[in-house]
Amino acid sequence: MYELGLAIPFWLTVIISMAKTIWLVLICTLLAWLGVRAMDALTPHIPKRQRIGESPIATGLFIAGFFILVGLVIHGAITAPTVVGGPLLPYFFDFRRLGLLAMSFLISLLIGLALFYLLDKITPKIPFTSIKKSPEAVGIYVFGYLVFFGLILHAALTTEL
Repeated sequence: MYELGLAIPFWLTVIISMAKTIWLVLICTLLAWLGVRAMDALTPHIPKRQRIGESPIATGLFIAGFFILVGLVIHGAITAPTVVGGPLLPYFFDFRRLGLLAMSFLISLLIGLALFYLLDKITPKIPFTSIKKSPEAVGIYVFGYLVFFGLILHAALTTEL
């Protein structure tokens, strides 16, 4: 009697899915690190690491932003399209998909940076650099850009080909 369903065992489907998730999370970790470096370059006059460490509230905000970033990346990696039943090497090293992921992230990052600069220019009475006076303000700023990275990485991961 013929079975209905996949031609490969369920356990193999689970392993492939978990390996795909881990692979995409590693790639997104690299992209997020590059994004953080870009934001650090954007605001070099704000000593983020030093100021966040001065306040438990700022540290809590940083950790919360990090968890949201990780959650969005893991959710995006798990819900990213999965093809089961074909050759594995081209599946994991699909440079078309990986290139789309990287380009989507890069374009989103550039749009975000451009909008940040535009907002800074059209609101001259709101000095963005004044946040360095308060560890909590720096923590909120870093929290915001960690969530921003999580959202754009999630969108890039779940983009259809």
